[in-house]
Amino acid sequence: MTAEGRSPDSTDFGFREVPRAAKAGLVRQVFESVAPRYDLMNDLMSLGVHRLWKRAFVAAIGASPRETLLDLAGGTGDIAFAALERGAGRVILSDVNPAMLEVAEGRALERGLAAGLSFLCADAERLPLPDRSVEKVSIAFGLRNCTDKDAVLREARRVLRPGGRFHCLEFSRLEIAPLVPLYDAWSFRVLPEIGARVARDRAAYEYLAESIRTFPDQETLAAMMRTAGLERVAYRNLSGGIVAIHTGWRL
Repeated sequence: MTAEGRSPDSTDFGFREVPRAAKAGLVRQVFESVAPRYDLMNDLMSLGVHRLWKRAFVAAIGASPRETLLDLAGGTGDIAFAALERGAGRVILSDVNPAMLEVAEGRALERGLAAGLSFLCADAERLPLPDRSVEKVSIAFGLRNCTDKDAVLREARRVLRPGGRFHCLEFSRLEIAPLVPLYDAWSFRVLPEIGARVARDRAAYEYLAESIRTFPDQETLAAMMRTAGLERVAYRNLSGGIVAIHTGWRL
């Protein structure tokens, strides 16, 4: 599914075309619904493999004690917490959804990770942060839910200091053709059923599966990052391209 022929006033919400002004509210409703069981659902949806993907992602970020990491669409805190545990000096966990941040704050207190961690309720398309204010920006499984992805990439570059790096972990295009039918069956049949039984919200997980298919593939996202002004853009596939880690520098 592509944006060809779509009105400039509309965007995708899964496989549906909706007014651009409506998408943020629709996405917010999805994540307010799934927030209490979001971590359990991630384990069930990926059979636990999301933990390995996130571990590889945090290792790629490599934030040092002298650096500040801004984690966009930080959700319930997996990336922020892992970065702190690996030695990041300061982490700003940002998310547009207060319900997700509330879960993250509770988890941070339980794990004794309050030091060096701050929370920011903000839209990744319009960050209330100064230019050139952080060394690292990350976003994991969040860019596809944003209405204006190009604006998010521009904002990421804006807040990066020269020499800073942007990191994106996102679902991408599976490049192992024989596995595509199995992957599609899992996405469109199994995941919504798990969502209905565990999170009591089939529609939310139908949207999440659809949003993966409408997200730009590896090369398209890389081109979008270059257009936003990021340089030395590269990506690395994980699990055959089910997900990919994209990186780009502000030079």
